Amino acid sequence: MSVRQSLLAILDQGACYGYQLRAEFDRRTGGTSPLNVGQIYNTLERLERDGLVTKGDTDAHGHVFYAITDAGRTEARDWLAAPVARATGTRDELPIKLALAATLPGVDVTAIVQTQRRASLAHLQELRRAQRSGERSDGDPSGAELAWLLVADALIFQAEAEVRWLDHVEGRLTQHPPRALELALETEPPRRGRPPKATAIA
Repeated sequence: MSVRQSLLAILDQGACYGYQLRAEFDRRTGGTSPLNVGQIYNTLERLERDGLVTKGDTDAHGHVFYAITDAGRTEARDWLAAPVARATGTRDELPIKLALAATLPGVDVTAIVQTQRRASLAHLQELRRAQRSGERSDGDPSGAELAWLLVADALIFQAEAEVRWLDHVEGRLTQHPPRALELALETEPPRRGRPPKATAIA
């Protein structure tokens, strides 16, 4: 998630102060990824340093307003118009954990998968309950409610995909005897430099 561009996109609608930006971000994203106020002010300082916002007037309550510059407006609009680039590889803990577990002697990776699947299904059910409770009975959501539903839908699709992937992992594991997956520690000292790249999946 880009906090920087998200704040710029909101500031493109008008000058705001820090707490106001946090409230606007929550309102426009359904409150699913709340921002820390300190994070907002740190980001505003960097945006000001980079010439993307300017610090403006202070109101009677001591709120310092930030306004977007032309350069900031261009960055916000370029961000909205561009597709989100997905990082190559993964640092997601779950696939890394299962990949490691599958190669460790004495570890029951199938039990780990089943435990995770139960937790993932429970999380999915919780998301579906939250989605149902957040939907309006007349089926005509307001802008803020629609924003929340869009994010909730994404979370549900991700959770469903995780459950399907865990089923797939369990199927893969049944095709290999556990001992065939185990890797002993290498006795040769590792070469210096970067490890060789994994073969790309066709």
